[in-house]
Amino acid sequence: MRIGPYTHPRFLPGAQIVNCAIRDTIIAEGCWIERGTIEDSIVGIRTRIQAGCTISRSVLLGADYYAADDAAPRSVGPPLGIGRNVVLDGVIVDKNACIGDNVRLTNEQKIDHLDGDGFYIRDGIVVVPKDGTVKAGTTV
Repeated sequence: MRIGPYTHPRFLPGAQIVNCAIRDTIIAEGCWIERGTIEDSIVGIRTRIQAGCTISRSVLLGADYYAADDAAPRSVGPPLGIGRNVVLDGVIVDKNACIGDNVRLTNEQKIDHLDGDGFYIRDGIVVVPKDGTVKAGTTV
């Protein structure tokens, strides 16, 4: 089998999904999702979603790598992926982003343009940029 110049096999494990409710969602290989609810979304490769999350109408692009040791706390910021008890609705999360615990990105106030700490809103869509970090407890 010949592989083209724009792709290569990754040989990642299948997604590990533990006690989740998932509806109308695409989940890529290498993901780890624990006790959450995901609907109408796309979850990219190597995405780690911790317990208690509710994700809807969102696109998570995943990660280029696995964190070296997810069990060890980082000295600066949250670990790679989506933290505990996070609510995302209508959000684009670019690659290698870190979203802390108890974050709520829903744009309930219908803000059209905003530059936040670790995220921004354009045309009403919340975007977490590549390698971005959203601190624990952030709400918009």
